[in-house]
Amino acid sequence: MKKLAFYTLGCKLNFAESSTIARSLEPMGFERVEFQQSPDLFVINTCSVTDQADKKCKKVVKEAKKINPESVVVILGCYAQLKPDEIVQIPGVDLVLGANEKFQLADIISPYFISEKKNELPKVIASEIRYDLDYHASYSVNDRTRTFLKVQDGCDYPCSYCTIPLARGQSRSSSIENVLGLVKEIAKKGVKEVVLTGVNIGDFGIQQGKRVESFFDLVKALDAQNELNRFRISSVEPNLLHSELLQYLAESQNFVPHFHVPLQSGSNAVLRLMKRRYQRELYAERVREIKSLMPDACIGVDVIVGHPGESEEMFLDTYHFLNDLDISYLHVFTYSERANTYAVDIQPKIDVKVKAERSKMLHILSDKKRRAFYETQLGRKGKVLFEEASTDGFMEGFSENYVRVRVPYDPLLINTIQPVRYKSLDEEGLMRAEILFEQFV
Repeated sequence: MKKLAFYTLGCKLNFAESSTIARSLEPMGFERVEFQQSPDLFVINTCSVTDQADKKCKKVVKEAKKINPESVVVILGCYAQLKPDEIVQIPGVDLVLGANEKFQLADIISPYFISEKKNELPKVIASEIRYDLDYHASYSVNDRTRTFLKVQDGCDYPCSYCTIPLARGQSRSSSIENVLGLVKEIAKKGVKEVVLTGVNIGDFGIQQGKRVESFFDLVKALDAQNELNRFRISSVEPNLLHSELLQYLAESQNFVPHFHVPLQSGSNAVLRLMKRRYQRELYAERVREIKSLMPDACIGVDVIVGHPGESEEMFLDTYHFLNDLDISYLHVFTYSERANTYAVDIQPKIDVKVKAERSKMLHILSDKKRRAFYETQLGRKGKVLFEEASTDGFMEGFSENYVRVRVPYDPLLINTIQPVRYKSLDEEGLMRAEILFEQFV
């Protein structure tokens, strides 16, 4: 058996694809192991949302070659598609695969484990992004308790700061029939929760360049199936989260009340610079609608600080807008300049220290929002899916509305959904809970 290790940077979509690509190597005799277990093959699945992801890639390559100098190191993912010639110059990199080629890894890699072919490395196998990129179904399994199921890829939105359309191509989707087939396959593996993921999953339904289905169609189909009864939506653009969909989700038996809705800025002036497809008034209306239909719903928000042209006044607009919203937490990103994006030409640029200060303010606000949301749940009941990992005699899990719960470790609780009552918040801001009765289904 040859040993294989994956290191995945970035989003849930990357985790789904890494897991699928790893499984494709099993028939070739590869056994997936931990990074430190001297693998023969390291595969690094990269992100390129920020410059930090690029730096992390270089660091992981260096560590891989320390662990096994004779290993083959393959780089794939968004960074690999955007800058393959740059990556292949990194000491230790053997093979760089583009967006479409990464799913052919099983066919591509085999010859390079023959000694004479290994002399041909390092090598780039990456074609330019095409309009007719294939769609590759993917899902994670055994990486985490929850499974990330990819239902959509690519994006047609030209946001000023984003390289994803350049790295992943145009929006395209699986079919509802295929998604249902994967859900059935996943359920047989004992999975309790599926997180629907993609680049822009609200745009689900485009096949071979034509819209044939919709995200709402997919939600209704998943709600009607009997294989799995816990689905979470990873992220939906506010302009695609329409009232009819929200009303349906409020009454759904299978979809949990947790929404992650990208905002990026609370200033309409910055939203225009970003080329976003909504203004903050629409966003505020979506939040009000969610909370009116599902008062206990958890709402997460993506926000970017330091976009070119963001004045102090515009940032404070964002801060006060978020402070007044009934939201539960923030994912804060510091703007990173990416080549071939519109934002590169926007002035003025924001000083690094100013961006760091703005990021710190929003992280503090996020902590405040999360704690305030958790406090509204004290004394209430929830259903928690417990994870395998344990820390200092405790284990954790997430409720349907994304409350992070900590209880004393019990191996029998792993990968089970248990009814709990929320009791108190600990010093770290995690919810302590009592299990009402154990159910091992």
